[in-house]
Amino acid sequence: MTSPHEFPIDGRLDLHTFRPGEVKELVEDYLVACRERGILQVRIIHGKGIGTLREMVHATLKRMPMVDSFRLAGDEAGGWGATIVILKPSS
Repeated sequence: MTSPHEFPIDGRLDLHTFRPGEVKELVEDYLVACRERGILQVRIIHGKGIGTLREMVHATLKRMPMVDSFRLAGDEAGGWGATIVILKPSS
């Protein structure tokens, strides 16, 4: 049995230390936690690689109603190795 990961909810999620099977649930839970704290812009770092993890993150984001928009980060924030997510404010 593995213990749950603990990490700060600060608007920056680095996926490098997680297994691909954990990514969907992790991204969803992290974005919910950010939104609850009023953090509406989040940077998800998925790395550049061959794009599999990026595609997985983007597919997850497309299915989340709380996501207003997302885009690849600019060069100053990781370029195509990171995604910037804008969340809708809580009602």
